[in-house]
Amino acid sequence: MSSVHGGRLAAKALKAAGVEVIFTLCGGHILPIYDGCLDEGIRIIDMRHEQAAVHAADAWARLTGRPGVAVVTAGPGVTDSVTGVANAFRANSPVLVIGGQGPFAQLGRGSLQEMDHVAVMRPITKWAGAVYETERIPEFIEVALRHAWSGRPGPVFLEIPLDVLFRFVDERHVNFPRFDRPVPRPGPAKAALEQAVGMLGEAERPVVMAGSAVRWCNAYSALARFVADLDLPLFTNGMARGTLPPDSPQFFQHARRKAFAQTDLLILVGGEFDFRLRFGQEIAATARVIHVDLEPTVIGHNRPVDLGLVGDIGEILEAWRQGMQARFPGRRFTAWREALRAVEAEQAAFWEQGKDATDVPIHPLRLCHELARFIDERTIVIGDGGDIVAAASRVLPVYRPENWMDPGPFGCLGIGAPFAIAAQLAYPDRRVLVLFGDGAFGFNGFEFDTAVRFGLPIMSVVANDAAWSQIRRPQIEMLGEARAVATALAPTRYDRVVEALGGYGELVERPEEIRPALERMAAARRPACLNVRTQPLPPGVLSARYF
Repeated sequence: MSSVHGGRLAAKALKAAGVEVIFTLCGGHILPIYDGCLDEGIRIIDMRHEQAAVHAADAWARLTGRPGVAVVTAGPGVTDSVTGVANAFRANSPVLVIGGQGPFAQLGRGSLQEMDHVAVMRPITKWAGAVYETERIPEFIEVALRHAWSGRPGPVFLEIPLDVLFRFVDERHVNFPRFDRPVPRPGPAKAALEQAVGMLGEAERPVVMAGSAVRWCNAYSALARFVADLDLPLFTNGMARGTLPPDSPQFFQHARRKAFAQTDLLILVGGEFDFRLRFGQEIAATARVIHVDLEPTVIGHNRPVDLGLVGDIGEILEAWRQGMQARFPGRRFTAWREALRAVEAEQAAFWEQGKDATDVPIHPLRLCHELARFIDERTIVIGDGGDIVAAASRVLPVYRPENWMDPGPFGCLGIGAPFAIAAQLAYPDRRVLVLFGDGAFGFNGFEFDTAVRFGLPIMSVVANDAAWSQIRRPQIEMLGEARAVATALAPTRYDRVVEALGGYGELVERPEEIRPALERMAAARRPACLNVRTQPLPPGVLSARYF
Protein backbone atom coordinates (compact mmCIF):
# COMPACT_ATOMS: atom_id res chain seq x y z
CA MET A 1 0.00 0.00 0.00
CA SER A 2 1.25 3.52 -0.90
CA SER A 3 0.24 5.73 2.04
CA VAL A 4 0.62 9.49 1.67
CA HIS A 5 -0.62 12.49 3.64
CA GLY A 6 -2.75 15.29 2.25
CA GLY A 7 0.16 17.68 1.90
CA ARG A 8 1.89 15.26 -0.45
CA LEU A 9 -1.27 14.98 -2.55
CA ALA A 10 -1.49 18.76 -2.75
CA ALA A 11 2.14 18.99 -3.87
CA LYS A 12 1.74 16.22 -6.46
CA ALA A 13 -1.27 18.04 -7.90
CA LEU A 14 0.60 21.35 -8.02
CA LYS A 15 3.55 19.68 -9.73
CA ALA A 16 1.25 18.13 -12.31
CA ALA A 17 -0.16 21.62 -12.96
CA GLY A 18 3.31 22.95 -13.79
CA VAL A 19 3.93 24.74 -10.50
CA GLU A 20 7.67 25.26 -9.91
CA VAL A 21 7.62 27.46 -6.81
CA ILE A 22 5.30 28.39 -3.96
CA PHE A 23 5.46 31.61 -1.96
CA THR A 24 4.55 31.27 1.67
CA LEU A 25 4.87 32.25 5.32
CA CYS A 26 5.00 29.32 7.70
CA GLY A 27 2.20 28.17 9.99
CA GLY A 28 1.35 24.91 11.70
CA HIS A 29 -1.80 24.43 9.64
CA ILE A 30 0.10 24.11 6.34
CA LEU A 31 3.31 22.22 7.22
CA PRO A 32 2.35 19.03 5.32
CA ILE A 33 2.33 21.00 2.06
CA TYR A 34 5.97 21.95 2.62
CA ASP A 35 6.80 18.30 3.20
CA GLY A 36 5.10 17.39 -0.06
CA CYS A 37 6.84 20.18 -1.99
CA LEU A 38 10.24 18.89 -0.86
CA ASP A 39 9.36 15.45 -2.24
CA GLU A 40 8.08 16.90 -5.51
CA GLY A 41 10.95 19.30 -6.11
CA ILE A 42 8.81 22.44 -5.80
CA ARG A 43 10.84 25.38 -4.55
CA ILE A 44 9.61 26.97 -1.31
CA ILE A 45 10.18 30.72 -0.99
CA ASP A 46 9.28 31.86 2.52
CA MET A 47 8.41 35.54 2.73
CA ARG A 48 8.09 37.93 5.69
CA HIS A 49 4.38 38.72 5.20
CA GLU A 50 1.49 36.89 3.58
CA GLN A 51 0.54 39.93 1.51
CA ALA A 52 4.01 39.82 -0.01
CA ALA A 53 3.68 36.09 -0.67
CA VAL A 54 0.56 36.66 -2.75
CA HIS A 55 2.14 39.64 -4.53
CA ALA A 56 5.07 37.42 -5.48
CA ALA A 57 2.72 34.70 -6.75
CA ASP A 58 0.88 37.37 -8.75
CA ALA A 59 4.12 38.56 -10.36
CA TRP A 60 5.16 34.97 -11.12
CA ALA A 61 1.89 34.41 -13.00
CA ARG A 62 2.19 37.67 -14.96
CA LEU A 63 5.81 37.01 -15.94
CA THR A 64 5.69 33.32 -16.77
CA GLY A 65 2.11 32.73 -17.86
CA ARG A 66 1.99 29.80 -15.43
CA PRO A 67 0.03 29.55 -12.15
CA GLY A 68 1.31 31.63 -9.27
CA VAL A 69 0.77 29.87 -5.93
CA ALA A 70 0.79 31.25 -2.39
CA VAL A 71 0.31 29.03 0.66
CA VAL A 72 -0.76 30.78 3.87
CA THR A 73 -1.78 29.62 7.29
CA ALA A 74 -5.20 30.00 8.87
CA GLY A 75 -6.79 33.08 10.40
CA PRO A 76 -4.38 36.04 10.23
CA GLY A 77 -2.42 34.24 7.55
CA VAL A 78 -5.45 34.35 5.27
CA THR A 79 -6.54 37.85 6.28
CA ASP A 80 -2.99 39.17 5.77
CA SER A 81 -3.16 37.85 2.21
CA VAL A 82 -6.40 39.65 1.33
CA THR A 83 -4.79 42.79 -0.15
CA GLY A 84 -2.58 40.69 -2.42
CA VAL A 85 -5.60 38.72 -3.59
CA ALA A 86 -7.61 41.89 -4.23
CA ASN A 87 -4.77 43.34 -6.27
CA ALA A 88 -4.54 40.16 -8.36
CA PHE A 89 -8.32 40.23 -8.81
CA ARG A 90 -8.29 43.71 -10.34
CA ALA A 91 -5.26 42.78 -12.45
CA ASN A 92 -6.87 39.53 -13.70
CA SER A 93 -3.88 37.52 -12.51
CA PRO A 94 -4.30 33.71 -12.16
CA VAL A 95 -3.13 33.14 -8.59
CA LEU A 96 -4.00 30.13 -6.46
CA VAL A 97 -4.01 30.84 -2.73
CA ILE A 98 -4.15 27.77 -0.51
CA GLY A 99 -5.20 28.62 3.03
CA GLY A 100 -5.03 26.56 6.17
CA GLN A 101 -7.96 26.01 8.52
CA GLY A 102 -8.56 24.47 11.92
CA PRO A 103 -9.42 20.76 12.02
CA PHE A 104 -12.57 19.92 10.08
CA ALA A 105 -13.60 17.66 12.97
CA GLN A 106 -13.71 20.76 15.21
CA LEU A 107 -15.33 23.13 12.75
CA GLY A 108 -17.49 25.68 14.54
CA ARG A 109 -16.03 24.95 17.97
CA GLY A 110 -13.51 27.77 18.01
CA SER A 111 -10.21 26.07 17.23
CA LEU A 112 -7.04 28.16 16.92
CA GLN A 113 -7.30 30.77 14.14
CA GLU A 114 -10.62 29.39 12.91
CA MET A 115 -12.77 31.71 10.79
CA ASP A 116 -14.86 31.61 7.64
CA HIS A 117 -12.05 32.19 5.14
CA VAL A 118 -14.14 31.28 2.12
CA ALA A 119 -16.67 34.01 2.89
CA VAL A 120 -13.85 36.53 3.21
CA MET A 121 -12.30 35.52 -0.10
CA ARG A 122 -15.38 34.99 -2.23
CA PRO A 123 -15.93 38.68 -3.23
CA ILE A 124 -12.33 39.10 -4.44
CA THR A 125 -11.75 35.80 -6.24
CA LYS A 126 -13.14 34.04 -9.30
CA TRP A 127 -13.77 30.94 -7.17
CA ALA A 128 -13.42 30.15 -3.47
CA GLY A 129 -14.03 26.79 -1.82
CA ALA A 130 -12.86 24.22 0.69
CA VAL A 131 -11.98 20.52 0.50
CA TYR A 132 -12.92 18.28 3.43
CA GLU A 133 -11.79 14.86 2.17
CA THR A 134 -8.08 14.15 1.78
CA GLU A 135 -8.54 11.98 -1.31
CA ARG A 136 -10.20 14.89 -3.16
CA ILE A 137 -7.41 17.44 -2.70
CA PRO A 138 -6.03 17.02 -6.27
CA GLU A 139 -9.55 17.27 -7.69
CA PHE A 140 -10.21 20.56 -5.91
CA ILE A 141 -6.83 22.02 -6.94
CA GLU A 142 -7.65 21.23 -10.56
CA VAL A 143 -11.10 22.82 -10.24
CA ALA A 144 -9.59 25.95 -8.68
CA LEU A 145 -6.98 26.29 -11.41
CA ARG A 146 -9.57 25.75 -14.13
CA HIS A 147 -11.57 28.67 -12.72
CA ALA A 148 -8.39 30.77 -12.48
CA TRP A 149 -7.70 30.38 -16.21
CA SER A 150 -11.19 30.44 -17.69
CA GLY A 151 -12.22 33.60 -19.57
CA ARG A 152 -10.32 36.52 -18.14
CA PRO A 153 -7.99 34.95 -15.55
CA GLY A 154 -8.10 35.79 -11.87
CA PRO A 155 -7.21 34.58 -8.36
CA VAL A 156 -8.85 31.61 -6.65
CA PHE A 157 -8.81 30.39 -3.05
CA LEU A 158 -8.82 26.86 -1.66
CA GLU A 159 -9.10 26.13 2.05
CA ILE A 160 -7.70 22.82 3.35
CA PRO A 161 -8.28 22.05 7.06
CA LEU A 162 -5.42 20.83 9.20
CA ASP A 163 -6.69 17.29 9.76
CA VAL A 164 -7.44 16.90 6.04
CA LEU A 165 -3.81 17.77 5.24
CA PHE A 166 -2.28 15.58 7.96
CA ARG A 167 -4.40 12.51 7.23
CA PHE A 168 -2.73 9.57 5.42
CA VAL A 169 -4.60 7.80 2.62
CA ASP A 170 -3.88 5.09 0.09
CA GLU A 171 -2.69 6.93 -3.02
CA ARG A 172 -4.17 4.19 -5.23
CA HIS A 173 -7.62 5.46 -4.28
CA VAL A 174 -6.86 9.04 -5.29
CA ASN A 175 -7.96 10.39 -8.67
CA PHE A 176 -5.46 12.81 -10.23
CA PRO A 177 -7.25 14.90 -12.88
CA ARG A 178 -5.50 15.97 -16.05
CA PHE A 179 -3.96 19.40 -15.63
CA ASP A 180 -3.00 19.93 -19.28
CA ARG A 181 -6.49 20.41 -20.64
CA PRO A 182 -6.73 23.62 -22.71
CA VAL A 183 -9.42 25.99 -21.53
CA PRO A 184 -11.85 26.41 -24.47
CA ARG A 185 -12.24 29.97 -25.72
CA PRO A 186 -15.14 30.76 -28.02
CA GLY A 187 -14.44 32.89 -31.05
CA PRO A 188 -16.57 35.54 -32.75
CA ALA A 189 -18.99 34.59 -35.51
CA LYS A 190 -17.77 34.92 -39.08
CA ALA A 191 -20.28 37.69 -39.67
CA ALA A 192 -18.88 39.70 -36.75
CA LEU A 193 -15.34 39.43 -38.12
CA GLU A 194 -16.57 40.52 -41.54
CA GLN A 195 -18.27 43.49 -39.90
CA ALA A 196 -15.02 44.40 -38.13
CA VAL A 197 -13.17 44.26 -41.45
CA GLY A 198 -15.74 46.55 -43.04
CA MET A 199 -15.70 49.05 -40.18
CA LEU A 200 -11.91 49.32 -40.21
CA GLY A 201 -11.81 49.52 -43.99
CA GLU A 202 -14.22 52.46 -43.95
CA ALA A 203 -12.42 54.34 -41.16
CA GLU A 204 -10.14 57.31 -41.76
CA ARG A 205 -8.61 57.85 -38.31
CA PRO A 206 -8.58 54.53 -36.43
CA VAL A 207 -6.72 54.10 -33.12
CA VAL A 208 -5.82 50.89 -31.29
CA MET A 209 -5.72 50.89 -27.49
CA ALA A 210 -4.44 47.65 -25.91
CA GLY A 211 -4.64 46.46 -22.30
CA SER A 212 -3.61 43.62 -20.04
CA ALA A 213 -5.72 40.80 -21.49
CA VAL A 214 -3.28 40.78 -24.41
CA ARG A 215 -0.88 39.09 -22.01
CA TRP A 216 -3.25 36.29 -21.03
CA CYS A 217 -3.74 35.35 -24.70
CA ASN A 218 -0.03 35.79 -25.42
CA ALA A 219 -1.23 37.99 -28.27
CA TYR A 220 1.74 40.35 -28.40
CA SER A 221 2.99 39.12 -31.79
CA ALA A 222 -0.48 39.07 -33.33
CA LEU A 223 -1.14 42.63 -32.12
CA ALA A 224 2.23 43.83 -33.43
CA ARG A 225 1.53 42.31 -36.88
CA PHE A 226 -1.98 43.76 -36.93
CA VAL A 227 -0.87 47.35 -36.38
CA ALA A 228 2.27 47.05 -38.54
CA ASP A 229 0.41 45.69 -41.58
CA LEU A 230 -2.06 48.56 -41.50
CA ASP A 231 0.15 51.36 -40.13
CA LEU A 232 -2.19 51.78 -37.17
CA PRO A 233 -1.25 53.93 -34.16
CA LEU A 234 -1.06 51.80 -31.00
CA PHE A 235 -1.39 52.98 -27.40
CA THR A 236 -0.93 50.57 -24.51
CA ASN A 237 -1.42 50.32 -20.78
CA GLY A 238 -1.03 47.62 -18.15
CA MET A 239 0.58 44.39 -19.32
CA ALA A 240 0.23 45.36 -22.98
CA ARG A 241 3.17 47.72 -22.54
CA GLY A 242 6.18 46.52 -24.48
CA THR A 243 4.13 45.04 -27.32
CA LEU A 244 6.12 47.35 -29.60
CA PRO A 245 9.61 48.70 -28.94
CA PRO A 246 9.88 52.45 -28.28
CA ASP A 247 11.27 53.16 -31.73
CA SER A 248 8.43 51.46 -33.62
CA PRO A 249 6.61 53.86 -35.98
CA GLN A 250 3.30 52.42 -34.74
CA PHE A 251 4.08 52.98 -31.03
CA PHE A 252 2.53 56.03 -29.35
CA GLN A 253 2.54 57.12 -25.73
CA HIS A 254 2.02 60.86 -25.34
CA ALA A 255 -0.52 61.79 -28.04
CA ARG A 256 -3.41 59.76 -26.63
CA ARG A 257 -5.69 62.65 -25.70
CA LYS A 258 -5.50 64.19 -29.17
CA ALA A 259 -5.82 60.79 -30.87
CA PHE A 260 -8.90 59.84 -28.86
CA ALA A 261 -10.50 63.22 -29.50
CA GLN A 262 -10.04 62.93 -33.27
CA THR A 263 -10.50 59.22 -33.94
CA ASP A 264 -13.49 57.94 -35.88
CA LEU A 265 -12.87 54.29 -34.84
CA LEU A 266 -11.41 53.14 -31.52
CA ILE A 267 -10.31 49.51 -31.35
CA LEU A 268 -10.02 48.53 -27.68
CA VAL A 269 -8.05 45.29 -27.39
CA GLY A 270 -7.97 43.50 -24.04
CA GLY A 271 -8.62 46.66 -22.06
CA GLU A 272 -11.46 48.31 -20.17
CA PHE A 273 -13.23 51.64 -20.12
CA ASP A 274 -12.23 52.24 -16.51
CA PHE A 275 -10.69 55.28 -14.81
CA ARG A 276 -7.57 54.99 -16.98
CA LEU A 277 -9.69 55.82 -20.04
CA ARG A 278 -11.99 58.13 -18.09
CA PHE A 279 -14.74 55.51 -18.38
CA GLY A 280 -14.86 55.99 -22.13
CA GLN A 281 -15.49 59.74 -21.99
CA GLU A 282 -12.01 60.44 -23.33
CA ILE A 283 -13.04 59.09 -26.74
CA ALA A 284 -14.83 61.30 -29.25
CA ALA A 285 -18.60 60.94 -28.88
CA THR A 286 -18.95 60.42 -32.63
CA ALA A 287 -16.34 57.63 -32.77
CA ARG A 288 -17.37 54.08 -33.45
CA VAL A 289 -15.96 51.47 -31.06
CA ILE A 290 -14.89 47.85 -31.54
CA HIS A 291 -14.08 46.04 -28.28
CA VAL A 292 -12.02 42.81 -28.36
CA ASP A 293 -11.68 40.73 -25.20
CA LEU A 294 -11.63 37.27 -23.67
CA GLU A 295 -14.52 38.08 -21.35
CA PRO A 296 -17.97 39.00 -22.69
CA THR A 297 -19.05 40.84 -19.52
CA VAL A 298 -16.50 43.64 -20.03
CA ILE A 299 -17.60 44.39 -23.58
CA GLY A 300 -19.18 47.83 -23.65
CA HIS A 301 -18.94 48.37 -19.89
CA ASN A 302 -19.14 52.15 -19.22
CA ARG A 303 -19.16 53.00 -22.94
CA PRO A 304 -21.52 51.54 -25.56
CA VAL A 305 -19.71 49.78 -28.40
CA ASP A 306 -20.68 49.21 -32.01
CA LEU A 307 -19.18 45.74 -32.15
CA GLY A 308 -17.84 43.26 -29.61
CA LEU A 309 -15.47 40.43 -30.54
CA VAL A 310 -15.11 37.79 -27.80
CA GLY A 311 -12.49 35.06 -27.77
CA ASP A 312 -8.76 34.50 -27.99
CA ILE A 313 -7.38 37.94 -28.76
CA GLY A 314 -4.46 36.70 -30.84
CA GLU A 315 -6.63 34.53 -33.05
CA ILE A 316 -9.15 37.35 -33.55
CA LEU A 317 -6.49 39.87 -34.54
CA GLU A 318 -4.84 37.44 -36.94
CA ALA A 319 -8.14 36.57 -38.65
CA TRP A 320 -9.00 40.29 -38.80
CA ARG A 321 -5.61 41.12 -40.34
CA GLN A 322 -6.04 38.45 -42.99
CA GLY A 323 -9.56 39.68 -43.68
CA MET A 324 -8.25 43.18 -44.27
CA GLN A 325 -5.60 41.87 -46.68
CA ALA A 326 -8.25 40.00 -48.66
CA ARG A 327 -10.93 42.70 -48.76
CA PHE A 328 -8.86 45.90 -48.61
CA PRO A 329 -5.46 45.00 -50.08
CA GLY A 330 -2.93 47.74 -49.60
CA ARG A 331 -5.13 49.66 -47.11
CA ARG A 332 -2.89 51.57 -44.71
CA PHE A 333 -3.36 54.52 -42.39
CA THR A 334 0.11 56.02 -42.76
CA ALA A 335 -0.99 59.64 -43.23
CA TRP A 336 -3.11 59.58 -40.08
CA ARG A 337 -0.35 57.88 -38.13
CA GLU A 338 2.17 60.50 -39.23
CA ALA A 339 -0.19 63.33 -38.31
CA LEU A 340 -0.27 61.89 -34.79
CA ARG A 341 3.51 61.53 -34.81
CA ALA A 342 3.86 65.31 -34.84
CA VAL A 343 1.59 65.55 -31.80
CA GLU A 344 3.54 62.75 -30.12
CA ALA A 345 6.83 64.59 -30.57
CA GLU A 346 5.36 67.82 -29.20
CA GLN A 347 3.95 66.12 -26.12
CA ALA A 348 7.10 64.06 -25.54
CA ALA A 349 9.09 67.30 -25.36
CA PHE A 350 7.17 68.20 -22.20
CA TRP A 351 8.72 65.22 -20.42
CA GLU A 352 12.22 66.36 -21.32
CA GLN A 353 11.97 69.00 -18.58
CA GLY A 354 14.31 68.28 -15.72
CA LYS A 355 16.41 65.94 -17.86
CA ASP A 356 19.63 67.80 -17.10
CA ALA A 357 18.50 69.63 -13.96
CA THR A 358 21.25 70.29 -11.42
CA ASP A 359 18.86 70.97 -8.52
CA VAL A 360 19.58 69.74 -5.00
CA PRO A 361 17.47 67.98 -3.77
CA ILE A 362 17.37 66.13 -7.07
CA HIS A 363 14.64 66.88 -9.61
CA PRO A 364 12.55 63.68 -9.90
CA LEU A 365 12.55 63.85 -13.71
CA ARG A 366 16.36 64.01 -13.68
CA LEU A 367 16.27 60.75 -11.73
CA CYS A 368 13.83 59.23 -14.24
CA HIS A 369 16.01 60.18 -17.22
CA GLU A 370 19.10 58.75 -15.51
CA LEU A 371 17.20 55.50 -15.01
CA ALA A 372 16.09 55.55 -18.66
CA ARG A 373 19.75 55.68 -19.70
CA PHE A 374 20.69 52.91 -17.25
CA ILE A 375 18.12 50.24 -18.12
CA ASP A 376 18.39 48.05 -21.20
CA GLU A 377 16.29 45.48 -23.07
CA ARG A 378 16.98 42.85 -20.41
CA THR A 379 16.00 44.97 -17.40
CA ILE A 380 12.68 44.31 -15.70
CA VAL A 381 11.45 47.52 -14.07
CA ILE A 382 8.86 47.46 -11.30
CA GLY A 383 7.08 50.64 -10.27
CA ASP A 384 5.93 50.83 -6.64
CA GLY A 385 4.87 54.33 -5.72
CA GLY A 386 2.76 57.33 -6.64
CA ASP A 387 4.10 60.46 -8.32
CA ILE A 388 7.55 59.08 -9.10
CA VAL A 389 6.15 55.97 -10.80
CA ALA A 390 3.58 57.97 -12.78
CA ALA A 391 6.38 60.23 -14.03
CA ALA A 392 8.71 57.32 -14.77
CA SER A 393 6.02 55.61 -16.84
CA ARG A 394 6.21 58.59 -19.22
CA VAL A 395 10.00 58.58 -19.44
CA LEU A 396 11.35 55.04 -19.13
CA PRO A 397 11.44 52.98 -22.34
CA VAL A 398 9.74 49.57 -22.31
CA TYR A 399 11.57 47.44 -24.84
CA ARG A 400 9.51 44.26 -24.69
CA PRO A 401 6.58 42.64 -22.86
CA GLU A 402 6.96 42.08 -19.11
CA ASN A 403 9.78 44.66 -18.92
CA TRP A 404 7.48 46.99 -16.97
CA MET A 405 5.42 45.86 -14.00
CA ASP A 406 3.12 47.82 -11.72
CA PRO A 407 0.25 46.84 -9.42
CA GLY A 408 -2.44 47.41 -12.02
CA PRO A 409 -5.77 49.19 -11.59
CA PHE A 410 -6.04 48.42 -7.86
CA GLY A 411 -3.15 50.84 -7.30
CA CYS A 412 -1.77 48.77 -4.44
CA LEU A 413 1.47 49.95 -2.86
CA GLY A 414 3.89 47.36 -1.51
CA ILE A 415 4.26 45.22 -4.63
CA GLY A 416 7.84 46.31 -5.33
CA ALA A 417 10.05 43.89 -3.40
CA PRO A 418 7.74 40.84 -3.76
CA PHE A 419 7.34 41.42 -7.51
CA ALA A 420 11.13 41.80 -7.80
CA ILE A 421 11.75 38.56 -5.90
CA ALA A 422 9.43 36.66 -8.23
CA ALA A 423 10.96 38.32 -11.30
CA GLN A 424 14.50 37.43 -10.27
CA LEU A 425 13.46 33.83 -9.58
CA ALA A 426 11.72 33.58 -12.95
CA TYR A 427 14.59 35.26 -14.84
CA PRO A 428 17.84 34.78 -12.88
CA ASP A 429 19.95 36.05 -15.79
CA ARG A 430 18.18 39.40 -16.08
CA ARG A 431 18.49 42.63 -14.09
CA VAL A 432 15.50 43.51 -11.91
CA LEU A 433 15.04 47.09 -10.73
CA VAL A 434 12.36 48.49 -8.42
CA LEU A 435 11.57 52.21 -8.46
CA PHE A 436 10.06 52.99 -5.06
CA GLY A 437 8.36 56.01 -3.65
CA ASP A 438 9.55 56.41 -0.07
CA GLY A 439 6.05 55.73 1.23
CA ALA A 440 5.74 52.53 -0.79
CA PHE A 441 9.03 51.14 0.53
CA GLY A 442 7.56 51.01 4.03
CA PHE A 443 4.94 48.38 3.15
CA ASN A 444 7.13 45.40 2.28
CA GLY A 445 10.67 46.69 2.57
CA PHE A 446 11.51 43.83 4.92
CA GLU A 447 11.24 41.48 1.96
CA PHE A 448 14.83 42.50 1.23
CA ASP A 449 15.55 40.01 4.00
CA THR A 450 13.90 37.38 1.80
CA ALA A 451 15.99 38.47 -1.19
CA VAL A 452 19.17 38.24 0.89
CA ARG A 453 18.33 34.78 2.24
CA PHE A 454 17.72 33.43 -1.27
CA GLY A 455 20.62 35.27 -2.91
CA LEU A 456 18.48 37.33 -5.28
CA PRO A 457 20.36 40.46 -6.46
CA ILE A 458 17.34 42.71 -6.90
CA MET A 459 18.14 46.40 -7.29
CA SER A 460 16.06 49.30 -6.04
CA VAL A 461 15.94 53.08 -6.13
CA VAL A 462 13.92 55.03 -3.56
CA ALA A 463 12.84 58.51 -4.65
CA ASN A 464 12.84 60.02 -1.17
CA ASP A 465 11.03 63.35 -0.90
CA ALA A 466 9.88 62.62 2.66
CA ALA A 467 6.17 62.70 1.79
CA TRP A 468 3.20 60.85 0.38
CA SER A 469 3.49 63.32 -2.47
CA GLN A 470 0.71 62.05 -4.72
CA ILE A 471 -1.70 62.93 -1.90
CA ARG A 472 0.17 65.81 -0.31
CA ARG A 473 0.45 67.75 -3.58
CA PRO A 474 -3.33 68.07 -4.25
CA GLN A 475 -3.90 68.44 -0.50
CA ILE A 476 -1.74 71.57 -0.47
CA GLU A 477 -3.32 72.85 -3.69
CA MET A 478 -6.82 72.50 -2.25
CA LEU A 479 -6.31 73.40 1.42
CA GLY A 480 -2.93 75.11 1.78
CA GLU A 481 0.25 73.82 3.40
CA ALA A 482 -0.90 74.66 6.92
CA ARG A 483 -3.70 72.08 6.62
CA ALA A 484 -1.61 69.41 4.90
CA VAL A 485 -1.71 66.71 7.56
CA ALA A 486 -0.99 62.97 7.59
CA THR A 487 1.04 63.21 4.37
CA ALA A 488 4.56 64.08 5.58
CA LEU A 489 7.27 61.48 6.20
CA ALA A 490 10.76 61.56 7.67
CA PRO A 491 13.80 61.54 5.34
CA THR A 492 14.55 57.99 6.44
CA ARG A 493 17.77 56.22 5.43
CA TYR A 494 16.17 53.30 3.59
CA ASP A 495 19.60 52.39 2.24
CA ARG A 496 20.72 51.62 5.78
CA VAL A 497 17.64 49.45 6.31
CA VAL A 498 18.69 47.29 3.37
CA GLU A 499 22.29 47.27 4.61
CA ALA A 500 21.12 46.07 8.01
CA LEU A 501 19.26 43.22 6.30
CA GLY A 502 22.47 42.12 4.57
CA GLY A 503 22.21 44.03 1.29
CA TYR A 504 24.00 46.93 -0.38
CA GLY A 505 22.91 50.50 0.36
CA GLU A 506 23.97 53.96 -0.72
CA LEU A 507 22.70 57.52 -0.21
CA VAL A 508 22.56 59.75 -3.31
CA GLU A 509 22.13 63.49 -2.80
CA ARG A 510 23.44 65.13 -5.98
CA PRO A 511 22.33 64.51 -9.60
CA GLU A 512 25.83 63.81 -10.90
CA GLU A 513 26.10 60.98 -8.35
CA ILE A 514 23.13 59.03 -9.74
CA ARG A 515 24.75 57.15 -12.64
CA PRO A 516 27.94 56.13 -10.79
CA ALA A 517 25.78 54.91 -7.89
CA LEU A 518 23.61 52.87 -10.28
CA GLU A 519 26.74 51.22 -11.70
CA ARG A 520 28.06 50.41 -8.21
CA MET A 521 24.70 48.95 -7.25
CA ALA A 522 24.64 46.72 -10.34
CA ALA A 523 28.22 45.58 -9.65
CA ALA A 524 27.37 44.65 -6.05
CA ARG A 525 25.37 41.60 -7.23
CA ARG A 526 23.34 41.46 -4.05
CA PRO A 527 20.02 42.97 -2.94
CA ALA A 528 20.57 46.70 -3.08
CA CYS A 529 18.97 50.09 -2.43
CA LEU A 530 19.90 53.57 -3.58
CA ASN A 531 18.21 56.17 -1.39
CA VAL A 532 17.92 59.25 -3.61
CA ARG A 533 17.03 62.59 -2.03
CA THR A 534 14.48 64.17 -4.36
CA GLN A 535 12.23 67.20 -4.42
CA PRO A 536 8.51 66.88 -5.13
CA LEU A 537 7.36 67.04 -8.74
CA PRO A 538 6.65 70.61 -9.87
CA PRO A 539 2.97 71.65 -9.92
CA GLY A 540 1.11 70.83 -13.11
CA VAL A 541 3.27 67.89 -14.17
CA LEU A 542 0.76 65.24 -13.09
CA SER A 543 -2.92 65.12 -12.28
CA ALA A 544 -4.18 62.29 -10.10
CA ARG A 545 -7.01 60.11 -11.43
CA TYR A 546 -9.23 58.75 -8.72
CA PHE A 547 -12.56 58.74 -10.56
